[in-house]
Amino acid sequence: MDNKFIVETSARHVHLAAEHIEILFGRGHELTHKKDLSQPGQFACEERVTVVGPKKEIANVIVLGPARPASQVEVSLTDARTLGVVPPVRESGDIAGTPGCKLVGPCGEVELDCGVIAAKRHIHMTPADAEKLGVSDKEIVGVKLDTDRPVIFGDVVVRVNPNFALAMHIDTDESNAACAFGAVMGEIVK
Repeated sequence: MDNKFIVETSARHVHLAAEHIEILFGRGHELTHKKDLSQPGQFACEERVTVVGPKKEIANVIVLGPARPASQVEVSLTDARTLGVVPPVRESGDIAGTPGCKLVGPCGEVELDCGVIAAKRHIHMTPADAEKLGVSDKEIVGVKLDTDRPVIFGDVVVRVNPNFALAMHIDTDESNAACAFGAVMGEIVK
């Protein structure tokens, strides 16, 4: 039984609420699909924003679609230091009590009171994948990556949903530390 899955690097990106899309890109604007991502229904957009923190800014940050109920900025901890914010490590969507930032687009600016996180490393999977791998939703596992610099990542959250595709996501700091470049596979270790 093959228990390995793809490990993808998730670089800095922004998820936007519909109201913020209009402020940043103009009234009636809809996100422009550039390419599909591994998770069904998720896509990279042509649109880019500048993320402004108290210390510095990072330009040309990609927007991911579709629109979300709340805007969120996902950065690595290295990016956070550049911006001058101290985000918690959280699951996507868990933004209560997080620091904010300013987003600048071609048509306007949005000041977020909260929403900046460093995404907790996680594995997306279907219920069938979870059964095959012997794990359950919200379980915390370790994942071994077989790279030129092998590593076992601890504190990886399992996210189970019938709409997911099997893939682990790590940020650029984690990817660089593990030499996780190109096609990298992971395996749950308990």
